[in-house]
Amino acid sequence: MENKFIRVDEVAKELGVSTSYAYKLIRQLNNELKAKGFVVIAGRVNRQYFNERLYGAERSNANAGI
Repeated sequence: MENKFIRVDEVAKELGVSTSYAYKLIRQLNNELKAKGFVVIAGRVNRQYFNERLYGAERSNANAGI
């Protein structure tokens, strides 16, 4: 089973960016989630939300909740 959260090292590797830039992206995405009322974990972001925001992958009705 795939982990629901993507960590900074995975973000950096997947996007081909530095670790510090990956932290910046995660911080931005977590701030967006926090503004929507979700609980966030520093240094990690919900994998589904990451894919949705970076690649435009839409959520299916079965997985509508983050």
